[in-house]
Amino acid sequence: MRLLMIAPGTHGDVAPMAGLGQNLAAHGFDVAIAANPAYQDVVVSAGCRFRELPGDMRALVNPAAPGAKASPKDLRRYLRELQDYFELAASGTMAAAEHGADIIMANAVAPYAYDVAEAMGIPAIGGHLQPNEPSAAYSPMALGASRSFGPLGNKVLGQLFAASKAPYDPPAKRVRQSLGLPARSRASSERLRRQHRNPILHGFSSAIVPRSADWHEGIVNCGYWWPAADPGWTPSQRLLDFLDDGQPPVFIGFGSTQALEPEFIVDVARRTGRRTIVQGEAEIDEPGILGIGAVPHHWLFPQMAAVVHHAGAGTTAAGLRAGVPAVPVPVFTDQPFWAQRIHRLGSAAEPIAYKHLTAQRLASSITGVLANADLADGARRIARQLAAESDSSIPVIRILEQLRARR
Repeated sequence: MRLLMIAPGTHGDVAPMAGLGQNLAAHGFDVAIAANPAYQDVVVSAGCRFRELPGDMRALVNPAAPGAKASPKDLRRYLRELQDYFELAASGTMAAAEHGADIIMANAVAPYAYDVAEAMGIPAIGGHLQPNEPSAAYSPMALGASRSFGPLGNKVLGQLFAASKAPYDPPAKRVRQSLGLPARSRASSERLRRQHRNPILHGFSSAIVPRSADWHEGIVNCGYWWPAADPGWTPSQRLLDFLDDGQPPVFIGFGSTQALEPEFIVDVARRTGRRTIVQGEAEIDEPGILGIGAVPHHWLFPQMAAVVHHAGAGTTAAGLRAGVPAVPVPVFTDQPFWAQRIHRLGSAAEPIAYKHLTAQRLASSITGVLANADLADGARRIARQLAAESDSSIPVIRILEQLRARR
C-alpha cells in the first residue's frame, strides 16, 4: 500500500511523521512524505521517499522580542505570508500526488490534501500532533491560549474557529478549481468529514491528553510517533567533554522559532549559576555555557537537569519521554496548550507567556524547578508511563488496513 503523508510545517511537524513512516515501512507500507526541502534528510534517513513542498516555514515563526506583543500590522503581514506559504504547499501536494498513492494522510494544516485525494478517488485521513477537533475539553488551538472557557464556551469557540476564515482556505479553493471539483469551502468540507466520522489519528498519548468524551469514534489517540533515530549521527567531542565536566546542565532551546537572542540566553544562564546548553546558538562558548547545533533530543534530554523550551508538540514530547522537568515558555498556536498540560501533569513549572518573559523571571523559574523534587518525580513518572505504552504505529496500521479492505 502506498501512503503519502502531507507534512507542511517545521521540523517538529515532520520528524514525528518520519518516525511513523519508518515503522510503517517496516510493516511493508510504501511511504512517501511531502515536506519542505529543509527536511529532506529527516525523511530519507527514516527510509521514506521524499516529495517536495516548496517553501520554508522557519521564516514565518519568528515572534516579536521577549516581553513584547506583535502589532496588528505584524499580524496582518504574518497572515499574508502564511497564506503564500500554504499556496506553495498546496501546489506541492498536487505535484506529490502525481507520483501515485493509495491513501493520503494530512496533518492539521493541510486540508487541501483531502481535495487532492477526492480528485484521485482515494481515501484521506488526518495525522495530527495536537487535538484540533472542537471540544468541550479545551479551547481551540488557533486561539493560542491555554485558558479554558468552560465546557460550553470551549465547544462553541472551537466550532466558530473551525468555521472561520483560515490562511489555507484560498489554497484549498484553488486546488478544487484546478482539479475540477465542485465548489465547496474548506469549512464545509471539514463539517462533512466530521459527519462521516472520517479518521483522525493523533500522534500523542492518552496519558497526556485523555480521549475527550465528545470526540467522534473516528478520532484515535495512537500514542507518540517518536522521531526516527539517525544511525549515522554521533555527538561532537566538544559536547561530550562539556557533559562530562560537571553536574547535569540545563537545556535552553526554542526550536524553529528562534525566539531569544544569544545575549538574552547568556544573561539567563549567568543568573541561574547553572551549567547550560543552548541549542541553535552554536557560536556561544564561554565557561559553563555551551552553544550547539542540531542534536537529537532523545539522546540529549535524558542527560539534562531540566529543559527550557517553547512547548512545541515535538519538544514537549521529547522532554516527557526523557523524564526531566520543564520550564515552558509558549509563544503561539498550540504551545500554550502543551505548556499548561505538562504543568498540570506535575512535570513542569507554571508556563511563562512569551509576551511576559524577562531574563530574571526565566532564571527564577529555572532555579525553582531545579530545587523541586516533586517536579522531577512527576517527570520520571510520566516517562515510565510512556515507555510502557505499546507500538503507536499499530492503530495506524489497523485504520489503513480497514480503508484498504473497503476499496
